[in-house]
Formats: sequence, C-alpha cells, structure tokens
Amino acid sequence: MGSLIEVKNVTRDFQTPGGKVSVLKGITCTIQPDTMCILRGKSGSGKTTLLNIIGALDDPSSGQILIDGKSSHSMNAIARENMRRRQMGFVFQSVSLIPSMNAIQNVEFAMRMAGIKEDMDKRAAEVLSIVGLSNRMTHMPQEMSGGEQQRVAIARAIAHHPRIILADEPTAELDSGMATEVTRLFKQISEEEHVTIIMTTHDVGLMGAGDQLIELKDGRIEGSGEDV
Repeated sequence: MGSLIEVKNVTRDFQTPGGKVSVLKGITCTIQPDTMCILRGKSGSGKTTLLNIIGALDDPSSGQILIDGKSSHSMNAIARENMRRRQMGFVFQSVSLIPSMNAIQNVEFAMRMAGIKEDMDKRAAEVLSIVGLSNRMTHMPQEMSGGEQQRVAIARAIAHHPRIILADEPTAELDSGMATEVTRLFKQISEEEHVTIIMTTHDVGLMGAGDQLIELKDGRIEGSGEDV
C-alpha cells in the first residue's frame, strides 16, 4: 500500500524580535491511508506546526508535503482551499460549536460549508449515531458535556467523507477516562469510515492508541513506529 502523506525534510522557521526560531528541523515521515497516526510531543515540540503544514494551513520554510504524490504547497490558493474543504476534516482542542445551533444543525452547517449535496439530515444523523449521540441530536451545545461537544465536533469533521482528519489536542480538556474514550472513537472511525487520522497529543497514556506513533522533540523526530 502506497503512502497517502509524505513529509520530506520539512523545516519551519519563524521570525521573532529576538531573531529566527526554528520550530521544525528537517522532518521526514510517511503516513499510510486508512490508519491512525499519533503525533506526540511536549508543548513546543513542533507537533501543531507540523499538523498545520500537513493540513495546508501553513507553508514549510523548506521541504515538501506530498498528498497522493502531489505537493500541496505547489497548489494555488483556490485548489488548496478546495482540498481542505473536501478532502480534510479538522478537530481542535476548542470545539467551537455554534451555540445557537443544536448538534444536528452544527453538523449540517459544516456539510453545507463543504459543498455536500447528499441528504444532509440522513448523513448528519448517521455520523452523530457513529459517535454515540443518537439520543442527543437536538441538544444545544450548552446542554452537553465537554466530551459530548467534542463528539459533535468529530461528527462534524467526518460528515463530508474526508480522506484525512487532523485533530490537534482534541482530548486536552477532557479527563483521562473521556480522553481514552474519544481516542478509541477516532480509531473506530479510521477503520469504519476508511479515514486517515493524525492526532496530536502530549499524553503519554495515549501513545499506544494508534497504528503509528511519531514522537517529536525540539522540532525533530525522536522516534516512530507502527503497531504501537
């Protein structure tokens, strides 16, 4: 099976008042399709920067990101936006649900933004059922727990059938039990929906949750492996 994502000698530098800061220092790795990759590192290790570059939200200072063998950073702005909107789903630490919309409306709104034309009611109900919220579809965000809100955010991210989901510290605000449950849900979704998931975390307890583990330290890969 060929790699879906190839990261080739990627660096990322930022200019600060004190001079240049190198956040990524020559990252090279591959991620296979339909797998779950845990990208682990302490705060400041560069994991979020790498995730943003893979998601075409930021550009590398040097190096390449290839998706299906094509350089995402050689695309024009419209092509990159279409790739993000149609092929990718994003889940962040802050769930950012629309407070005036209930769960199913939040999912349907994301589908409209992605240009989905299928039966939105049916698909939104389906993905909320996948994340275990079939009995909470009409609840407002303020009526749900933090874990339930994160599940709505996950449903929203998978509703448009993306090939890749990028999740940045999605369990950081959850207790350890809920964090483990949400991580297991990501693994289930990867297998059942045939989605490649890249999830960042600083939690040592989640290291064995995926098919692949990539550890970052000070902007470099410290270790990686499969079937971790």
